[in-house]
Amino acid sequence: MAEVKSDIEIARAATKKPIQEVGARLGIPSEHLLPYGHDKAKLSADYIRSVQDRADGKLILVTAINPTPAGEGKTTTTVGLGDGLNRIGKKAMVCLREPSLGPCFGVKGGAAGGGYAQIVPMEDINLHFTGDFHAITSAHNLLSAMIDNHIYWGNALEIDTRRVAWRRVMDMNDRALRQIVCSLGGVTNGFPREAGFDITVASEVMAILCLASDLKDLERRLGDIIIGYRRDKSAVYARDIKADGAMAVLLKEAMSPNLVQTLENNPAFVHGGPFANIAHGCNSVVATTTALKLADYVVTEAGFGADLGAEKFFDIKCRKAGLKPAAAVIVATIRALKMNGGVKKEDLGAENVEAVTKGCANLGRHIENVKQFGVPAIVAINHFISDTDAEIEAVKAYVEQTGAEAVVCMHWAKGSEGTIELAQKVVELVESDVAQFSPLYADEMPLFEKINTVVKRIYRGSEAIADKAVRDQLHQWEQAGYGNLPVCMAKTQYSFSTDPNLRGAPTDHVVPVREVRLSAGAGFVVAICGEIMTMPGLPKVPSSERIMLNEAGYIEGLF
Repeated sequence: MAEVKSDIEIARAATKKPIQEVGARLGIPSEHLLPYGHDKAKLSADYIRSVQDRADGKLILVTAINPTPAGEGKTTTTVGLGDGLNRIGKKAMVCLREPSLGPCFGVKGGAAGGGYAQIVPMEDINLHFTGDFHAITSAHNLLSAMIDNHIYWGNALEIDTRRVAWRRVMDMNDRALRQIVCSLGGVTNGFPREAGFDITVASEVMAILCLASDLKDLERRLGDIIIGYRRDKSAVYARDIKADGAMAVLLKEAMSPNLVQTLENNPAFVHGGPFANIAHGCNSVVATTTALKLADYVVTEAGFGADLGAEKFFDIKCRKAGLKPAAAVIVATIRALKMNGGVKKEDLGAENVEAVTKGCANLGRHIENVKQFGVPAIVAINHFISDTDAEIEAVKAYVEQTGAEAVVCMHWAKGSEGTIELAQKVVELVESDVAQFSPLYADEMPLFEKINTVVKRIYRGSEAIADKAVRDQLHQWEQAGYGNLPVCMAKTQYSFSTDPNLRGAPTDHVVPVREVRLSAGAGFVVAICGEIMTMPGLPKVPSSERIMLNEAGYIEGLF
């Protein structure tokens, strides 16, 4: 049996084209590409403005069932479908999020696709890339520093130090920094107060960058950030301490989408990266809307399962950017369906049609949910060598009963050759023009009712519950003019419930809303449900233990 190459070995052996050639396929003149080496570049704001009068292509969302340790392969399928569409003669490109260093060195080890369906340069994308995340971290922490500096020099805005809402961030998993006390050490270091860190991908600055339409909109949104409150509970904004201009300067280059390529030299934008369980989980609006002007088909993904990623893509990103998705692809693996059906990870290699059928309840729920938004769905079975014909047929039969279709995809092993059928079926679905997209709830619905709507219609819970303090806070924001904002649910990705161990398709569970945060600049209200953490910790054996430089100086361990 031939040796199976690792993702990084496959990526390193790739024949990459100069990024100017990749851009030329989209009609982008080389002078509008700001190169970062030979194989990645940023697209100029001038060029983005110049294509705004063009008609939009068709937008396809790739989402998935709830993630399990068995793996689903959403990014891999996104890349594979993009390559497949190009293979059958369509002008297509993919839009992905940038990976966070936290998960790369924590659990994932990388997030640039896999096998023969990857984006390259894989090492750069997974590590520092073009510096966007560092710029976001710097802009966020500049605001943090300016808040404490303002308080130190007399606190003219009368910020209540007990009510500073702006935390600090870093792009790494570090549980020790979740809650800290800062400004210790005497008078010269300021006034001691409780504070804490979130991971960069949970920063409101990340969400703002991903939802802003241009630099002017970016600066306006940065100014709208609520940094804290006075003793009378009136809000203090980032513009009040004159931080918005300097933050926008730090983010000037980061606002431009990053152009890279797939292993098959097809164009891809990789830009922005909010988490989907604690933020809104979609790549930037600028990248997606620009791609729609440059290609006939744009394939994008939303993080984790459709209960989080797709819901936020539809209810936040599409609502705010005026996007109208034409179709959705729901990714599932036989292995993950078995786990949803109760099989332990060590037993996934054995055929178990009964467990697959039982686990399909999770898939069926996601199909129903996507259809609630008026978007037609197709299921991509991301193929593993251990899958049996009987198991695959069980999934196809189940999906057919829902009125959708399931297609086996072998992009991991075969690249675009393995997604020809999926690409053809997606084109049929898109061109049938049956999509009638609309968000789940209206803008004018009260905030807690919006939360309850997501809980009941997407999670199939009985209700959302919250302390009086949480409900009062939502009412206060409504009175202040924020009642028309969408809600961003911060919840475990592993279950429809807030219990990560409750797999399958649970119903009638209660969803506790522990805390709410107003992201006035991003334009949504975050509802933190259950035990979700906005600063993750590292696992017992982090991926970082396996990531190193080999004797030849090459990176090993990213996958």
